Amino acid sequence: MEFRRLGRSGLTISEIAYGNWLTHGGQVEEDAATACVRAALDAGITTFDTADVYAGTLAESVLGRALEGQRRSSYELFTKVYWPTGPGRNDRGLSRKHVIESCEASLRRLQTDYVDLYQAHRYDPTVPLEETMTAFADLVRSGKALYIGVSEWNAQEIAAGAALARELNIQLISNQPQYSMLWRVIEDEVVPTSEKEGLSQIVWSPLAQGVLTGKYLPGQQPPADSRAGHAEAGQWMRRFLRDDLLTRVQDLRPIADDLGLSMAQLAIAWVLQNPNVAAAIIGATRPEQVHDNVKAAGVRLEADVLRRIDEVLGDVVERDPAKTARG
Repeated sequence: MEFRRLGRSGLTISEIAYGNWLTHGGQVEEDAATACVRAALDAGITTFDTADVYAGTLAESVLGRALEGQRRSSYELFTKVYWPTGPGRNDRGLSRKHVIESCEASLRRLQTDYVDLYQAHRYDPTVPLEETMTAFADLVRSGKALYIGVSEWNAQEIAAGAALARELNIQLISNQPQYSMLWRVIEDEVVPTSEKEGLSQIVWSPLAQGVLTGKYLPGQQPPADSRAGHAEAGQWMRRFLRDDLLTRVQDLRPIADDLGLSMAQLAIAWVLQNPNVAAAIIGATRPEQVHDNVKAAGVRLEADVLRRIDEVLGDVVERDPAKTARG
């Protein structure tokens, strides 16, 4: 495993992180989820990402139990707040009430006294940014969160949040966007702003919801046991299941073969070529997927390889900086 610093902070994280958005508490049974976490630990992954909303709060509980018995200082634990976690009007958003209460609830589910990184899962335009950042600052000063990050914030929101964090004597050190060979919307605005403000990217969906593994074929229905065949998980993949796009993905296979990489390893290695990316988040339903994906750590792609990838994908790549996605 290789490791990188997160933003301008002193926090070091594994460049492959394990996330449980679509698996723990939902797509796979707890025994399988625990096996995947153990496989991640065995492979040298130290960074684990979740959120209060995943699987209706069940994902945090599953991850907490899976990490039980591990020395707390040996891993980095990240979670998030914003999306609704209950029926009440204050059970959502980035008000001080919801931020503080959600953090306390996350700590209970994760069976820990603190999280290493607490992230605003989206920007909340209905709450003054000062209120949100002050709540985050209080969590940092109380020791319940060591660092603060955001997820899917645009460049202007990141700049405003970073400036206010500095006024409060805390650091905003990360953004968690979707990023892959197929989804590059952060490159034009978010990455330059993040570099200026001292944030790194912790990217989710480097495999484009599994499409970049090459297992989805043009003109064929997704396998019933795949993510695309899953009623809930599959809904986030529809934009990537077009035949023209799937054909281009299959054309990447010779590039992976030439490098002795699996399609998944090539895709993960690609996102890690961006110097502003600190980690790529992987998910898994089986330990073998973890073992395959972590082999992308430390792989460096030459300029001619990156050029070949761009030539193959062409106009199926999404670059519009106005777009975000749920995750």
